[in-house]
Amino acid sequence: MSPEWIYTFVYIAWLAGASCFVLGLHRMNSPATGRSGNQLSAAGMVIAVVATFVYLVTREGGLSGTALAIIFVGFLIGGGAGLYTARSVKMTAMPQLVSLFNAVGGGAAALVAIDDFIRLNSGAPLDTTIFVVLGALIGSVTFTGSLIAGGKLQGLIAGKPIYVPGGQLVTIALAVVAVLGTATLILGAAGTLNLDSTVTLGLLGLVVLSGLIFGITMVLPIGGADMPVVISLLNSFTGTAAAMAGFVLGNPVLIISGALVGASGAILTKLMADAMNRSVLNIMVGGFGGGDEAAGAVAAGGASVREIGPDDVAIQLAYAQSVIIVPGYGLAVAQAQHAVRELAELLEARGVDVKYAIHPVAGRMPGHMNVLLAEANVPYPQLKEMEEINPEFDRCDVALVIGANDVTNPAARRPGSPVSGMPILDVDHAKSIVVIKRSMGRGYAGIDNELYGDPKTGMLFADAKDGLAALTAAVKAL
Repeated sequence: MSPEWIYTFVYIAWLAGASCFVLGLHRMNSPATGRSGNQLSAAGMVIAVVATFVYLVTREGGLSGTALAIIFVGFLIGGGAGLYTARSVKMTAMPQLVSLFNAVGGGAAALVAIDDFIRLNSGAPLDTTIFVVLGALIGSVTFTGSLIAGGKLQGLIAGKPIYVPGGQLVTIALAVVAVLGTATLILGAAGTLNLDSTVTLGLLGLVVLSGLIFGITMVLPIGGADMPVVISLLNSFTGTAAAMAGFVLGNPVLIISGALVGASGAILTKLMADAMNRSVLNIMVGGFGGGDEAAGAVAAGGASVREIGPDDVAIQLAYAQSVIIVPGYGLAVAQAQHAVRELAELLEARGVDVKYAIHPVAGRMPGHMNVLLAEANVPYPQLKEMEEINPEFDRCDVALVIGANDVTNPAARRPGSPVSGMPILDVDHAKSIVVIKRSMGRGYAGIDNELYGDPKTGMLFADAKDGLAALTAAVKAL
């Protein structure tokens, strides 16, 4: 078979792989088809990788033994790392894993761009130079920014905003240097400026270095609660950088997949910001709060809270007609999804109507809580989105809040509060409210939750998993 026919099949395979990405992403719109969408996307990646390998082997000059060895070692390392993480990383750690993947993707895109720039040196045409330089810059920002974001979520770096003296000025200066360096390289490629190869390589190095430092100084001052939004934004950057690399390499599957990641990441970022009633610029410019801060057993406004024991809560739950469970990040951290399902099944066996109220930013990312509960075989029809469940709180006998904080704070309805305007779950409309929480610690907004001082609210101070186990045992004992 001639190389021309081989290349034709390679391009068809690339397009087939890209089509799998598009269809897979579409199927991920629904939990019922999400798994098959993921599998379809994975199949598309296998097709793309195999086709690329065939292209490299059959093109003029082929591959040397060293190049083949490097590729196979890359397959083993990448495939092994992917298999290990898929089997070992817990659902609660998915956001930081996504952040790590962002860093790898951004770094890879930057390295591809740098290699192309060095290979082409000063002979690159204008359109290629634009894609190469922007790919190197965006990839560099994504690489370090994603590592910092993942470190904050993992607890390796303090979740609170970290301010460096003069940090904003440094960030602005780095942005200016990166923009000017990029513009100079583009003008050089256009022939407006006469730059020799040494100068162009030096400018590229300056742009990359500025991007690497900018990623750090941009993310450090952002609070841990905003990290999911930052990760989503950086994910969009990764896709954009990959698409630019695809233009340089002439690889349609890289262009399409990069564009998909870039567009979906941007849409997700906007949706998450809207769910918190904040702009993306507001999130990037200043941290929302300093992390989960400890506080005494006093609610907002100095009102005392009412502590309640497992036996009292069990009586309320067992003899209720309607119970709405409000899971939050505390449930995810405690890995209490199986415990809450066991309690819910026990209540349902007693004739109680049980539903779950899912806030758009419950957990760490949109859909995170849905996947976590699905992992525990909680029936998906019981998971109700905020707009659907809020009217039902007025008819609810007991609202059981497990580790959710800011998304239930009635202060969001009042102007002047740090969470003003943020869409919340109307938990305070329920006839009785029970909150399972380790302490009176504040949420990432850094303010007290007014719900805890509500006369209808009883506080069960416990780890989510331990508290639910105690409630299950108490209900069984009735």
